[in-house]
Formats: sequence, structure tokens, C-alpha cells
Amino acid sequence: MLRGGCLIIAVIALVIAAVGGFFAVGWYGSGPLEEDTPFVVPSGSSLTAIAGQLEEQGAIGSADSFLLRAKLLGSSDPVQAGEFLLPAGASSSAILEMFQTGDVIRRFITIPEGMPSILVHEKLMAESLLTGEVPVPPEGSILPNTYDFERGEARADVVKRMSEAMDKTLAELWEARGSDIAVKTPQEAVILASIVEKETGIASERGMVAGLYSNRVKTGMMLQADPTIIYPITKGKPLGRRIRQSEISAINDYNTYSMVGMPKGPITNPGRESIAAVLNPDKTDAIFMVADGTGGHAFAVTLEQHNANVEKWFALRRQRGEM
Repeated sequence: MLRGGCLIIAVIALVIAAVGGFFAVGWYGSGPLEEDTPFVVPSGSSLTAIAGQLEEQGAIGSADSFLLRAKLLGSSDPVQAGEFLLPAGASSSAILEMFQTGDVIRRFITIPEGMPSILVHEKLMAESLLTGEVPVPPEGSILPNTYDFERGEARADVVKRMSEAMDKTLAELWEARGSDIAVKTPQEAVILASIVEKETGIASERGMVAGLYSNRVKTGMMLQADPTIIYPITKGKPLGRRIRQSEISAINDYNTYSMVGMPKGPITNPGRESIAAVLNPDKTDAIFMVADGTGGHAFAVTLEQHNANVEKWFALRRQRGEM
């Protein structure tokens, strides 16, 4: 009788072990995915909803089994929102751990310094992993930078982050502004910075270019910035040809060759460094500048000095066969 009882106990133990082994294999063993597969966990998703999506995509055999095993064998840590790359054959255990502690796939979109809003809009619309329509953002409202986004995220949400970044940066820089600057408001700072951005070919010249244009604003001189001629024509896109004399003399709210003071609005989205330069420009008496052939400028205090610099530039252009 004792032997029979021991045999029954042994059989029960074997059954329990077998069931436990099967239960464990279903959690720790290889899963059904045949290839690496991207998977998006939407913000605020419950584990039940995620399990259903996993089953639909063939990452697990059963949502109910996954949830039961997760409850008994998995961690209770919260899952992260974002996009993950599930490797081929990933176990249910590995999938849950990845959602809880793994690396989210990060996707990026870069807005270069000086990119006008019309091109920002085109870049956003060309990103196929973003969704929804969005209008062209107001000029000067976007902070040039690199932004991460999630697959399927709304373009409007990305634009909102870009605009909030500009608002935050402008507020910080305005608080640190110099005492004797040419602009009276943060908006004026963005306008003048947009000109500095478009007129600066070498980063090290930003402060000097900002100082020159600040001097012109303070003394009531025309800014005479070529990019302000182009902006009303192309909204910031490259002109693709030389500026015509009729465009130089055109009267509008942007052309600083036919008006004193700054344009009515920014002509591009200036970067942080250009805004900082306008709010703390180099101390200089320069009021003239012309290209010097190196990508930078030759600066001058007097018209006589400037004319000499212009003649050097023209001579260089003739030497290059450009004139």
C-alpha cells in the first residue's frame, strides 16, 4: 500500500513538473516571430491591450496565456510607450522585459539653423512615419534643432515641441540680454536674428554681424540685407538667380533696401546662437560689410574702407570669371 501511495505521489509530482515545465517554456522559450519586427506601444496602453496587439502581429501565440504568465512569472514594472524592435524568436519573457526596461527606437528629424518655415513644413510632410496635416508654421516660431519622434506621431505634436523649444530658448536668452542692444522686444530679437542667420557664412562671425546690424538699427540706417529682398518672393527658398534691380527697389514690408528699420517679421527660423548674438552682440563700430571670398566678410567702419573692400571682392570675382 505504501508503495502504491509513493507511486501516486511520484506521478502527481511528475505531472506538476511537466505542467510547470510547459508553463515555463511558454514564457521563457522561443516565440513565433520569424524575423525582427517593429512594435509600437502607444502611450497609456494597458498590458491587456498590448497582449492583444502582440497576438495580432504573431509575436506571441495567445494573449490570454501571455497575460497569465506575465502575472505569475513576469515583473510588475510599468511598460514604456514607444517603438521597439522585437527580435526573431523573442520569448514572451524577453518581450515584456524589453517593454519595461529596453531601449525605445528613437527616430529623429533635424531642422538646420536658418531653415525657413516653408521648408520645415515640406520636411515634416515628407516624413512618412508622421501622421496628419499641419499648416506652415509662423516664420521664426521653430527652434532649429534635432527632435525625436515616434512612429505614427502627429505632425502637429512635433511642431508644438519645436515651437515650445523656441519659446523656452527665447525666454532664457532674453533674460540674459545685454544692456545696450538694438531690439526692444523678444519678437524684434527673432527678426534681427533671422537676418543675422541668413547673412552669416562663418559661425565665428555671428557676433560681429549682429554688432554691425545693431549699429545700423540704432543709427537709423537701412539694413540693406539681401535676404530680405528674396523673402517676399520665395518665402525663404533659394532664389536660384541673381537679384533683379526691380526687386532691390521694390517697396514691401520686408525689403530693407527700400525701408529703414527691420522687416515686419522674421525671414527664417534663426538658431539659438544667432539669437544670442543679437542679444549680446560684439562691440564694434563697423557699419559696412562685403564678402571676402572665403565664406566670410570684410568689415568696415567708413564708406571709404568699405569701397576698398568692395573693389577687392570685385577683383577676386573677375579673377574667378564670375564678372
